[in-house]
Amino acid sequence: MTGTEPIDVGAVLRALRRQADLSQRELAERSGVPKSTLARIESGRGAEPGFATVERLVRAAGGAMTIGVSGPPGLGQVPATPDDERRDEAGRRYPPHLDLREVRKLTDWPGAWWAHWYTLPRERWPLRVPAVTYDLDRRRRDERRWRERVRQQVRLRRVTGELPEGSWRLLAELPDGAPVGELRAHERSTDLLLGENLGDQRELILDGVVVTPELRLLGIGRRLIGLLTAEMDRAGIHTVRAVAEFEEIRFLAACGFTESASRPAALRLDRTGAHPRAS
Repeated sequence: MTGTEPIDVGAVLRALRRQADLSQRELAERSGVPKSTLARIESGRGAEPGFATVERLVRAAGGAMTIGVSGPPGLGQVPATPDDERRDEAGRRYPPHLDLREVRKLTDWPGAWWAHWYTLPRERWPLRVPAVTYDLDRRRRDERRWRERVRQQVRLRRVTGELPEGSWRLLAELPDGAPVGELRAHERSTDLLLGENLGDQRELILDGVVVTPELRLLGIGRRLIGLLTAEMDRAGIHTVRAVAEFEEIRFLAACGFTESASRPAALRLDRTGAHPRAS
C-alpha cells in the first residue's frame, strides 16, 4: 500500500520478471505457482491474489515483501498489543481488544459477586480464581481506559502568590488546567501554641485533601501528600498534623501518617433550629 492507493501487483511482477530476465513459465516453475495463475495476476483478471501466492512470486523473482501498517489518521504507528504473550488455561491468547488486569483480591474478579462478604486470605478462597480478568462491558472498559489516561496526564503544582501568608494550596490538574484534586493546609507556630520560645518552630495543619469522585483510587491524593512533604522539606517544616475519621484515617495511614496518643477533642456548635426571641 502507498498511502490509501493499492499497488498494481501485476505491474510489480512484470517489472521484477524484466529485472530478473524471467519468462512467465520460468517464474512459475521457480515459485511453484501455476503459470495460468501468474498470467491472471499480471493481466489483472479474476479475484485478488492471496498474500502467500504473491509473496512466493516476488521471492522467486528476487524481490522482497515488506508490510507497513499505520493506525487511524493522527495516531501514527500501531502499538503492540499489551499482554500479547499471556495465555489462558487452555493455552489461548486473550482477546486483544480487552484490557487484562491481575486478580489481587476477590473483588478484582467479576465472577466473585459474593466477595464483599469474604475477607479470607488467597489460600482460603472458596473458589479457584483466575490470575487475570477483564471487563466485557464496553462502558466499563472505556471508563477504566479514561481513568488510566487521566492518571498518566495529571500534573501537580503548589499555588503561590495568591494566598494569605501561611496558607498552603496544592493542585492536581489535567493538561488543559481542569482541576481534579486539591490539598489545603495552614502553618502554625509551636512557639505560640506552647507559649515557649523554641526557635520559631513551625508545623502544618492539614485542612483537607479532595479528589474528583470518579477519579478516586488512582493515587492522586497520595501524590498530593507526596508533593506536600517535598514542599515541607524545602520550607524546613518537619511536622504536619491532621484530624480525621473513618476512611480518612486509612488514607492518611497509607500516606505515612501515624496516630498520636494525644489528640484534640472533636467538638461541635450546632445552631440548627435556634431562633432569637423578641425582647
